[in-house]
Amino acid sequence: MPDDRPLLVFFWSEQSGPARRMESLLAHLERKERERLRVRRVDVDADPELAARFDVTVVPTLVLVKDKRAVSRLDGRTSAPRIEAMLEQHLPELAVA
Repeated sequence: MPDDRPLLVFFWSEQSGPARRMESLLAHLERKERERLRVRRVDVDADPELAARFDVTVVPTLVLVKDKRAVSRLDGRTSAPRIEAMLEQHLPELAVA
């Protein structure tokens, strides 16, 4: 069964202080939204081809992929409220138990 949750791709680099500082924010978001969102980390130094394919010129960059298309992105260090605002319009509603 395919996983149709949107994918948040976190482009980062060990050399980027802002990207390293965003790591705990991403880890928290990953736990909080695990029912509705997948998170993948891409080291731009280890995978420059993928970074180029997504036109990543600033680290960190967040790209939200839905239905195999990039639907939203945030370039540079950002805050939890901005990330959540970007995600909210694309994430499915959680079923109420």
